[in-house]
Amino acid sequence: MKNSLSRRGHRADSKSRRSVLHLLPTVPAPPLPSQRPLLPGNLTTKARRADRASSAPPDYPPGQLRIALYSHDAMGLGHMRRNLLIARTLAGPALKASILMIAGAGEATAFGLPPGVDCLTLPALRKESDGSYHARNLSIALPELIALRGSAIGATLEAFHPDVLIVDKMPRGIGQELDSALARLCAYGRTRCVLGLRDVLDDPETVHREWDRDGNEHAIRRYYDAIWIYGDPQVYDLVREYELSADIAKKARYTGYLDQRLRLAAHDGERVDLLKSLGLPPGRLMLCLVGGGQDGSRLAEAFSEAALPQDAVGVILTGPHMPVEVQQRLHRRASQNPRMRVLEFVPEPAYLMSRADRVVAMGGYNTTCEILSFGKPALLVPRVKPRLEQWIRAERLRDMGLLDVLHPDELHAAALTQWMARPTRSVCDARRYIDMDGLSHLPALLSELVAPPSSSPVTHSYGEGAWHVSN
Repeated sequence: MKNSLSRRGHRADSKSRRSVLHLLPTVPAPPLPSQRPLLPGNLTTKARRADRASSAPPDYPPGQLRIALYSHDAMGLGHMRRNLLIARTLAGPALKASILMIAGAGEATAFGLPPGVDCLTLPALRKESDGSYHARNLSIALPELIALRGSAIGATLEAFHPDVLIVDKMPRGIGQELDSALARLCAYGRTRCVLGLRDVLDDPETVHREWDRDGNEHAIRRYYDAIWIYGDPQVYDLVREYELSADIAKKARYTGYLDQRLRLAAHDGERVDLLKSLGLPPGRLMLCLVGGGQDGSRLAEAFSEAALPQDAVGVILTGPHMPVEVQQRLHRRASQNPRMRVLEFVPEPAYLMSRADRVVAMGGYNTTCEILSFGKPALLVPRVKPRLEQWIRAERLRDMGLLDVLHPDELHAAALTQWMARPTRSVCDARRYIDMDGLSHLPALLSELVAPPSSSPVTHSYGEGAWHVSN
């Protein structure tokens, strides 16, 4: 176990983990409909601003900023949660924007929408462990589903006339389902388009291959005014790591990580009811989180079999996509352990995070941000297939001394038992080392995007390749 759990200073373990990383096989590109060429349009966003088409929608009263946020949501709940947090911020008192979320997961409306925010839910996709996609619920072929989703997106954006469209991760959408909508918005010349990227996408080789295959840089040049990177280059410098072209890099802004405490503050009155409903005996809370649950079965089962400390209780949040048979096994084990509870889904898991004394989790962006935001001692067991994103992020944060990491190949109940039994150690305050103020930076970035050309520019600090917002 000495080399299984690692923290800053355990260089031998870091070396062994990196050797595992290099040996992992490259995941083949997922089978999607044949790539379509980018639709006709002006070559740059600057050119389309100067040549607005006569078919543009009429203006509506000033001061009513409209923002649309798109997430494809093929796996897990992370994209949707991130967009909902951004929507909550931009719809808040400072901006009072009218926001329409376009989500690919039915759970979108279950999280509770703040005032000024509504949601269009698309027919759902499912991503398999080999990276392939298919319809989650409908009995139709993938090309038909992509066409259906693309039509719904296009009609919605044309009717909503957003001032700003924020697209999560995929510049052309899943299967290029955004192509038609982006081309029409480009022709209108009114909507500013933003590509929102999490801090880590995947290993550089895979990102280069996928971006070349999908024509992402060309799409960014043609359609996008800005790239918002929801991270801090001190952890992972996305522009440098992926060697983005100079003209693409100039559009990039590092926002900082997104502080998840806003989610808790927005529903503070509901926290007590959730804790009471668990019916747990007194004790320190060991919390196990596996995101949407689609690929979290091994971690959840190992946690359910681990021995809790004598003064502790355990809660497993399975997520709505965990296989039913696994959930049933977890419930059977919990029924035999009065100090263990299993929950399938809660609208706001930040309540449990705020109460937890220790957290065992996978390494998704939102969960990691929750851990850093609430300053919790955490053990991450990241996924390494079909992407290395979680592993890369976990390694970087481990090397900064902010959390512990266990490779999934070394996951078993005894490893979790040992980690939970460790003496409590002080947790490093992430804010001392990395920028956690991404949400507070978004209004300034939005102003930079929609301000008239004659307005004074927003002040930023400038580094090589991309800008980083100053506090």
